[in-house]
Amino acid sequence: MAAPNGSPGTRQVLVYFGLMSLLVNLVNPSFLLDIPTSYMLKNVLHASAGRISLFRLLTAIPFYLAFAFGLARDVWNLFGERDPGYFRIFVPLMVSVLAWMAFSRTSFAGLVAGMLLTGVAFSFVFAAYQGLTALIGQEALMTGRLSALSNLFLFFPVGAAYIASGFMSESLTHRQIFLLVLALSATLILFGFWKPGAVFGRAYTNPRAQGTTFFGDIRRLVKHRAIYPVVLINILWNFTPGSFTPMQFFLTNHLHAADAVYGEFLGLYNLFFLPPTLLYGYLCTRFPPRKLLLWSVLAGVPQFIPMAFIHTGGQALMAAVLIGLLGGLANAACIDIAIRACPPGLQGTLMMMIAAAFALAMRGGDVAGAWIYGLSPTYGFDYCVIAITVSYALILPVIPFLPRQITATADGEPNPEDEALVLAEIRAAG
Repeated sequence: MAAPNGSPGTRQVLVYFGLMSLLVNLVNPSFLLDIPTSYMLKNVLHASAGRISLFRLLTAIPFYLAFAFGLARDVWNLFGERDPGYFRIFVPLMVSVLAWMAFSRTSFAGLVAGMLLTGVAFSFVFAAYQGLTALIGQEALMTGRLSALSNLFLFFPVGAAYIASGFMSESLTHRQIFLLVLALSATLILFGFWKPGAVFGRAYTNPRAQGTTFFGDIRRLVKHRAIYPVVLINILWNFTPGSFTPMQFFLTNHLHAADAVYGEFLGLYNLFFLPPTLLYGYLCTRFPPRKLLLWSVLAGVPQFIPMAFIHTGGQALMAAVLIGLLGGLANAACIDIAIRACPPGLQGTLMMMIAAAFALAMRGGDVAGAWIYGLSPTYGFDYCVIAITVSYALILPVIPFLPRQITATADGEPNPEDEALVLAEIRAAG
């Protein structure tokens, strides 16, 4: 299925997944609704930092269980349409929940229930998106380019959403916020019906798309040794105690910055992931992902250290730019190796395991960060910066455990050893 760079088929694949990545990531409730709901809790319900971090921990439960949504995607063929069937069912469900949230009274229990239901519907959609992206990335030898593309259209809408969320929190009512998210979410129904030939022509007949029985797939997943270092690397990279609730309180309470500065900070550092992500899309066609992962982690280890030396909201925004520029390459490299590590027929399962690792690391890191921040009124945030730096550095000794056959070739280069192992696994399972 591999096509030359610049071919009509390659361009069609990039356009399809670019638009899908943009819209799916734009309406991700853990990003777009994160700051507005946190300020509903902080300013309307007068919740403490600990209660807000608990809310974030609870409402991310569907993402902790992402493995189950990914496995459902791999074994459950809705309407005989595979991935598009998930968009046809769960996008309308997500829209319905957001409508209920828009017209209900703001309460802690109501926000928790609404965000949980929204998260469940979105997780099914996200599993279809992730599984299809990984499958086509493997089949078309485009894992690095699709990783860069998905990250590009992750950080752009997330950065825009974080910046907009500060405005949303200050200027819109809770009803207007949920109705806006509802309207954006409804656009995803497009992918229930749009099926370009370059993406779907042979997607589900390729050996990499073949699974076995439910229990057979579970056994294959457990025996697939590539998943363990990949999942651990993604956990360590996304464990950032201090970058959410502690950052919010540090900026607004300690530095006395306006509420909108927190959203602007998150927005800037997400937006400045974009230049290195674009660079990864170029480098991945020239260097194997093992080298790119090592280089990018070395660059990313010190990215939060400047935050220990800032004294104003303006300085924090300048530091956000540097954080983004230092961290963007590693984000793309971590997803590249994850796509390459997916066992045949289990792309949704492994990619949603990575999504679960992201959610657990992010929300668990937020709770840990809130605790660390509370250890000292003066140095609590500095301790958070140290914890983030140590977590990043721990990735380096894990890299040698990645199987060499999945990281040996650059994007677009044939990998006969890996192809032979895939065929052998399918024959053995059969």
